[in-house]
Amino acid sequence: MNAVKATGRRQLIIAGLWTEICVAMPVIQALGEGWDATVIADASGGTSVEAHEVAIQRMIAAGANMMTWLALASEWQRDWARTEHVGELTEVLKQHAAGSGIAYLWEQQLLNTPVPSTAG
Repeated sequence: MNAVKATGRRQLIIAGLWTEICVAMPVIQALGEGWDATVIADASGGTSVEAHEVAIQRMIAAGANMMTWLALASEWQRDWARTEHVGELTEVLKQHAAGSGIAYLWEQQLLNTPVPSTAG
């Protein structure tokens, strides 16, 4: 944790195996120390669906923010005008976002379609 503290940042983004232990315990501790903690719920998994869901509810009650991996990636990208890493994000979407990835590719195809001229 000292390495994280040395960055001077106050926000943690956490995911892990065994939501009820490996995620909930450090998140609740971090919240108690004043950190802003966000859990990537769909990148974490409990020993059962119930264990995962109870751990998520416990962290929400303690003040943690919840997000999905796709919401986090989209928030980091912000918009498609930021082109520095759009190629990498596009590959992740194609490989891991199922229908959302296909919808994104369709949208990009539409955006790149020339608009017919109305000038006569």
